[in-house]
Amino acid sequence: MAHPSVTAESPLEGRCLCGAVEVEAAAVTEGVGACHCGMCRRWTGALFAVVTAPADAVTVRGEAARFASSDFAERAFCPRCGSHLWWRRTDEADARYDLMAGLFDAVEDWPLESEIYVDRRPRYLPFGGERRTRTEAECRGEGA
Repeated sequence: MAHPSVTAESPLEGRCLCGAVEVEAAAVTEGVGACHCGMCRRWTGALFAVVTAPADAVTVRGEAARFASSDFAERAFCPRCGSHLWWRRTDEADARYDLMAGLFDAVEDWPLESEIYVDRRPRYLPFGGERRTRTEAECRGEGA
């Protein structure tokens, strides 16, 4: 989801609200991605804002609960405080992590680089500026 040419210089260190789960992510591509699909909106209450890291660059300390949200992906959260942690494909070996941007204080100044399911974005979430976008049909590979 994020811009492919810029990578954070040092690993990001983040945590859930209560601190029971800590996440360290190296090789994170700078830039935040947003998803407006119905499942992500229901899960987060508004939008899913993420930073992306390769599987071998992510270290999780503490217990993360996992929920199979579809036949191809899981969503993880802290079982103690409920903080959302990541979305990740389960049908691919070494699938990347789409980590909740809010886990990491260091990303608060990063730009919004991409949005998917833009045709599903609620009117109450208008964004200004330019970024890469994809509609639901484009994400699902329809009409290609």
